Parts: sequence; C-alpha cells; structure tokens
Amino acid sequence: MSASPRDAPPPSDSLAAVDALSPLDGRYRAATAALRVLLSEGGLIRERVGIEARWLLHLAAAVPQLPGARLSATVRERAQHLAEAPDANAAAAVKLIEARINHDVKAVEYYVRAELTAAGASAATLELVHFACTSEDINNLSYACLLKAARGELLAVLGERRGELTGLAHRYAELAMLARTHGQAASPTTLGKEIGNFAARLTRAQQRINEVRILGKWNGAVGNFNAHVVAVPGVDWPAVSAAFVTSLSLEYNPLTTQIEPHDWIGEYCDAIAAANTILIDLCRDFWGYISLGYLRQRAVAGEVGSSTMPHKINPIDFENAEGNLGVANALLRHFADKLPLSRWQRDLTDSTVLRNLGVALGHTLIAWNALGRGLTRIEADAPRMEADLAGAWEVLGEAVQTVLRSAGVAGGYERLKDFTRGRPIDAPMLAHFIDTLPLDAAEKTRLKTMRPQDYVGLAVKLARGI
Repeated sequence: MSASPRDAPPPSDSLAAVDALSPLDGRYRAATAALRVLLSEGGLIRERVGIEARWLLHLAAAVPQLPGARLSATVRERAQHLAEAPDANAAAAVKLIEARINHDVKAVEYYVRAELTAAGASAATLELVHFACTSEDINNLSYACLLKAARGELLAVLGERRGELTGLAHRYAELAMLARTHGQAASPTTLGKEIGNFAARLTRAQQRINEVRILGKWNGAVGNFNAHVVAVPGVDWPAVSAAFVTSLSLEYNPLTTQIEPHDWIGEYCDAIAAANTILIDLCRDFWGYISLGYLRQRAVAGEVGSSTMPHKINPIDFENAEGNLGVANALLRHFADKLPLSRWQRDLTDSTVLRNLGVALGHTLIAWNALGRGLTRIEADAPRMEADLAGAWEVLGEAVQTVLRSAGVAGGYERLKDFTRGRPIDAPMLAHFIDTLPLDAAEKTRLKTMRPQDYVGLAVKLARGI
C-alpha cells in the first residue's frame, strides 16, 4: 500500500539522503557537493547577502555626499565580513524573515540591515542598504557570480576528462582497429586516433564554455536609473554602476529592462550542452567498443555486475554518464531557449527556471565524474582487434581502387566493387585479383604485401599529435 502524505516523514533541513526527492540530494549527494555550496538556495542567499553588502560599501565610497555614507570602523568591518564570508547561519536567518514577509530578496535586505544595526549603524546608513535597487539588481549579479564560480569547477573536471582521453589517444596511437561506417566494416583506423577525436572536440568545447562573457546589470526597476537620478541628480550613475559590476569581475551590460536579459546564460547553457553532446557520442562509442570486445573493463574486487549472471562486468559508468547527460541537456536546452524571453519590462517566469540551474549542472557533474570512472577501468584487447582485421581483407578494396585511379587505369572503382561487394575476401583471393590488374610488377608486389592492419593512413601521427 502506498504511503499517504500523513505517513511521510516531517520536513527537515537535515533530510536523510534516502528520503530526498531529487537524486542530486539523495543518491548522488556526495557527487554534487562542489556545486551545492554554490547553486543551492543557501548558496544563492549567501551570494545575495554579499552583493547587498558590497553595494553598500561601493555606494559609500562612490557617492560620499549621501547621508550615512561615512561608515564607522565597526560597521565597515561588519559589512566587509558580510560581503566576503556571510555567517554559516545567514541562509537560515534569511529564510525565517522570508517566512514572515513572503519576499526572498527583501528578506536579505532586512537581514543585512539587522546585522549592521547590531554593529551600530546609523539610521541613515541603514537606508543605503538596497539603495535604488530592484530585486533583479541583486539577483542577476548573484547568479552571475555563482555561475562564474560553477564554470571554474566544471571546467576543471572537463579538463581532467580531456587529459585522460589525450593520454589514451597517445597510448593506443598505433593499435590498429577495424573502423565501422554505417555499422559496416570500413577502412581501418587506430584506437588512439578515434579516442583523440573526442579529446580534440572537448578542447574546442572547453574553449567555447570559457569564452562565454558573463554580464551583469545594476540600473534599477526598468533599467533607466529612475530612482537614482531623482534621489541624487548630479551623480554619473551609469559610471558608478559600471564600476560596481566590473569590480565583481563581470562585464557591465548598460541597456536592459528590469532584468538582465539572460542572453549570456543561454549561451552558457548551450555551450555546456554542446560539450555534453560530445560526451554522449563518446559514451555510445565506448559502449559499442566494449560490446565488440575491443575494450575490456577491469574487474573490481567485491563488485557485482548482475543479480543473476555472475560473469558480467557491465559498462555502467558510461551508461550512467549518458543518462545524466541526457537529463542535463533537456534542462540546459530549455534554459537556453526560455531564459532570454521576458514579457515587456519583465515577467517572473525566469525566476523559478533559474532556480533549476544547479539541477542541470549537477547532472552534468555527475555524468563527467561517471565518465572518469569508466575511463580508468578500460583496457584495449589487441588480439580481439587483430582478429577482426584479419577477417576483413575487403577493406583494402579502397586502397587498390585508388592506386588504379592514380595510375590512370579506367574503371578502377568498378573493378573492385564487382570483386569485393557482398562476399568475404581473404588474402589469397585479393592477391590473385591484384595479379590480374594492369599495374607494373613492383606496384602489384607492394599491394600484395599490404595487410588490413597496415592500412591506417596517418592515424598514428594524428593520434600522437593530439
């Protein structure tokens, strides 16, 4: 019988992992710890506190004619502490205020004011907290700073995966492998070259993620500095705001509505989704190579592969990665499409969507780490690859027909098509066929000494050059 709501455990801030609705905070809690400190609600609240405190300090320095701009040493010290390292209980304290007033950002303002009041701030100084701000001034900078930090965490992990793939590309640069196009036997390659393809793609993906310009706005209720100008007309408010945004190592966006339009967040999400798509491709290829027996997985003592088939070592890390990458991309693509859209000067549909950024990036991080585990367990099975190549002499048809073309022999492709298509070819058959071709003796000898494993072009050089 299903449990009814009254049977469920009461809500708790210390919810056990097995009771978490989301696997990010349950089964995968440890795997997402690096992002939880940034992109949880607690992380967002702490960042909002920091932004409010930084604005007070910046405002006091930039517009000293404001009453309350002269901060006592005690108040300045407390504001700097709030700006750099809010207390561990700050999020819980803000949530208590929010429960009373039903506004998340205003609750942050009241918390900062209470902290400064305790430090002896004057009434005039307290009025500078959240001065001329709309909630989205606080929010957009908070998300920008958090996503900037999250990008650093993610790129470090992606760099590790790229490094591992590069190492495998070099290790297996010379290991010849039968290629498959359309699932059929094709011109040989090397395992290292095929792994190197992914390392090269990830290099470009990393660069794209890293080059997303992270923007911030700080211009009031509809982006016009209305309140700023009417309160203190003689100040160059765009310059004050630009200096504040750039002090956070963000790029200033001077033209917005109430919200920063989130174009850069769409680009950020799309860039990460593109990296994930590359890794889905990798997971599927490696899964296939494991299925073919080209890659073996090392057994881990005590690990169970199947509840009924004791022999199995399933490619679970690549499967786990693929599944989580799919979940992540479903969200990331939605974010990229939805977040740049807002009715007129603003609507609130972005607010609840932004709160799920950590979910998408969490699934991404789980996937990238699962892929790392999978890569540490694989070993190439050279004899298995050699066996497949030894039974695929037909792939040398491309080599022979191209030599015929280069020698000016008409119909070279058609000769090889008639000879090879739809039937197995072995070494003696191919040698006999080559003897019938209108080529000089030396060229015939060269072609007859070629083996499928020799026909890899520049694959070795390409793999070593990754």
